[in-house]
Order: sequence, then C-alpha cells, then structure tokens
Amino acid sequence: MYKFPAQFALDSDGGYTVTFRDIPEAITQGDDLKEAKSAAVDALVTAMDFYFEDQRAVPNPSRAQAGELIVELPPSITAKIALLNLMLERKQRPVDLAKSMRVKPQEVTRILDLHHATKIDTLAGAFKALGHDLEVTIQPRIAETA
Repeated sequence: MYKFPAQFALDSDGGYTVTFRDIPEAITQGDDLKEAKSAAVDALVTAMDFYFEDQRAVPNPSRAQAGELIVELPPSITAKIALLNLMLERKQRPVDLAKSMRVKPQEVTRILDLHHATKIDTLAGAFKALGHDLEVTIQPRIAETA
C-alpha cells in the first residue's frame, strides 16, 4: 500500500493545510482534521493523475517524521501505481502492454485510468503480462493514534 506521510499544519483560522514531502503536487486543506484527512486522500489521487499523464514514476513513500500523519491511498490506486511504475521500469508503453495481454489498447487505457474501476483479475493479468504476480495480503490493522 502507498502510505504517504503528510504535514497537517494548523492555520490561524482553525483549519488545516495538508502537504506531502514526497508528492509536492498534492496540497489541500480542510476546516477540521476530519475534513483535512479526507481532502488529503483526494489531493493525493489527483496528484497521481499528473504522474500518469506525464508517464512519470510515482516515488515510494518515505518514513513519517515527527508530527506527520499517514495518508493511505486506496488499494485499487496502489495497484495501478505499481503497474505504472513497473511499465516505466521496463520501458513498456501502453500499446506494448496491450499486445502482451492480447487486448485492445483502449483496455489498457482504462486499466491505467485511476478513476475507472478495474477488476482485480484484469490488473493481475496486466502484471502477469509484465512477468510479475499480483499478490493480495490480509494483515491485522494496527490501531491509529491520531
């Protein structure tokens, strides 16, 4: 999972401004901490769109520093980021992946669309075409402190 450390800075008006060291494109705010946390996820997903559009690798999250909170991307977005990063690492274009998967290029376009719901089996097929396996693990959740 992609879990990015974020700085939640209290504004003078009582709201919060949220920034990410690893993803400088993601900046947002909220009137209270709950709203700011929700907006932080949306800001991260929106920032990921830029990485996909520009065909840039998404950096791995760094460790949280004192005072930072963790913002976790949804599993579907995490899988698509991992796929993008693998494609870039292997210098595979979407059309190359489509050929390997034996599907139309439009299907790969949908797979790489962060706002399109993609079945996990389809994502697994994309990873398989790139010589990797998609594995799902279930782990006990650690209680959050903030």
